[in-house]
Amino acid sequence: MKSSTQILVIDDEAHNRQALTLLLSHSGYQVQSAVTGEEALEIMEKKPFEIIITDLFLPGVSGIDILKRVKEDSPYTSVILITGNASAETAVEAMKEGAFDYITKPFNFEKLKVIVAKAVEKSRLVAENLYLRQQLRGKYKFDNIIGNSLPMQQVFSRLERIVNTESTILILGESGTGKELVAKAIHYNSPRKDKPFVAINCGAIPADLLESELFGHAKGAFTGAVSEKAGKFEAADKGTIFLDEIGTMPMHLQMKLLRVLQEQEIERIGTTRKVKLNVRVVSATNADLEDQVKKGQFREDLYYRLNVIPIELPPLRERREDIALLARNFLQKFCQEMDRSLMSISPAAMTALENYAWPGNVRELENLIERTVALTDSEIIEPQDLPPYIGEASGTDSVLASAPRVTESGVNMPEIIGNIERTMIQEALELSNGVKARAANLLSINRTTLVEKIKRLKIET
Repeated sequence: MKSSTQILVIDDEAHNRQALTLLLSHSGYQVQSAVTGEEALEIMEKKPFEIIITDLFLPGVSGIDILKRVKEDSPYTSVILITGNASAETAVEAMKEGAFDYITKPFNFEKLKVIVAKAVEKSRLVAENLYLRQQLRGKYKFDNIIGNSLPMQQVFSRLERIVNTESTILILGESGTGKELVAKAIHYNSPRKDKPFVAINCGAIPADLLESELFGHAKGAFTGAVSEKAGKFEAADKGTIFLDEIGTMPMHLQMKLLRVLQEQEIERIGTTRKVKLNVRVVSATNADLEDQVKKGQFREDLYYRLNVIPIELPPLRERREDIALLARNFLQKFCQEMDRSLMSISPAAMTALENYAWPGNVRELENLIERTVALTDSEIIEPQDLPPYIGEASGTDSVLASAPRVTESGVNMPEIIGNIERTMIQEALELSNGVKARAANLLSINRTTLVEKIKRLKIET
C-alpha cells in the first residue's frame, strides 16, 4: 500500500526538494525531507524508510555516503540518486555502490513515479526475503535437531566447532537420518546465513543433465539449450551448495567438481569463460565412499577434498532413547497441522515404536506418525493403531530376539527363517509404498526373488 510507504527526500535545493515532496505526497506516499546529508542521517536513525531519494552532490555528507550507510544499516531500503551530471561514470559508480536507479536534473516526474513504484516493490520483496531468512534461521537452529542420546550429543559438539569455519564438509549417514537438515543448520548458523543455500540431489538428475544443472550452459551449447543458463554453483555464490547423494556423481563430473573445489571457479558448458565463485561445499552420501574409491568408482583425490570434516549421523536404531522424544515432537507437529487436539501415545505403543528397527530412520518415524495422526480417531495412539509390522512384530530386532536358541531337541529353522523373512518383506513394502522394485532394492535382492517370496509366504500386497 502506497499510504504505508515511507520515503525520505534529500536535496539542498529548496525548489527540487519541495517539488519532489509534493509530487510523492500527492501520489499517496508518506514523505519526509532533509536539506543535508547530516540531517538525513539523524532522521534515518529515528525511523526506517523503504525509499530514499537523494541528490548525489550534497555539501558534507554526499549522496554516495548516504547510499553506503543505507546498504550497511538497512538492506531492504532502495536508494534513488538524483544528479545534474549525466555522465556514464557517475551512473556506473552509483550502481556499483548498490543504488536502485538514478535520474538526472531536470527530471521527468512521470519517469520518477515509475522508478519509485518499482523501488517500492523491490524493497517489499527484499524485506519479505529477510523475514523468510529469519524464519529459516529459527527453523534450522541446532536445538531444533532433536536428540538427547550420546551419539547425537557428539554430532552437536562437532557442529558447534565447525559452523564458523569455511571447511568443506561431508555428511555421512543412512537414508532418512536427516543429512539435509544438518546441512541447512550448518548454513543458517554460519557467517553465510544471509546468502543463498542451494541444494541439489545428484542421484535424482540424469547424468547427461547434471553437468548443466551444476555449472550452467551457454546458448546453443547442446540441443535444447535455447538460452544461457546459470548453474547451481553460480546461484550459491557467497553462500552454501549442498550436494546430496554425491556418491552417484559420474566420473567425468567428479573431475570437473574437483577443479571447482581447487580453483573456486566454474565454466559453463559451451564456453571457456571462467566465473570466479565463493561457495562453501557441503556434500552428503549414504554410500561407503571409501569402498567406492577402492573399487575405482569414486575419485580418491575428490574424496579427500570433500571429506575435510566428516559428520556421521547415527541411524535411529543406534539412538533408541531418542525415539520417544522424536515421536512426541512429530505428534505435536502433525496435530497442529491437522488442527486437532494434542494426542498422546500409550506406553504399549511407545514400547512397540522403541523396539522397532527403523530401517528408514527418522524420516520413516515422521511419516508413520503423520499417517497415524491422520487415520486415528481416538486421542490416544494404541498398538493396534500402528501398522501390523510394528504393532505385532515390533520390528526385525524383536523377531530375532524371540527366536528360539538351538538345543538338543532341535528347532524348526525353516519356520523361524520364514517369520523373519515375512517381517522384513512387510517392512520393505511399507517403506516403498508397495513398489516391489524399490522394496527389492531395500532388501538387496532381485525383484523376481521378492515376488516369489511374497507368493510363498502368502504376504498380502
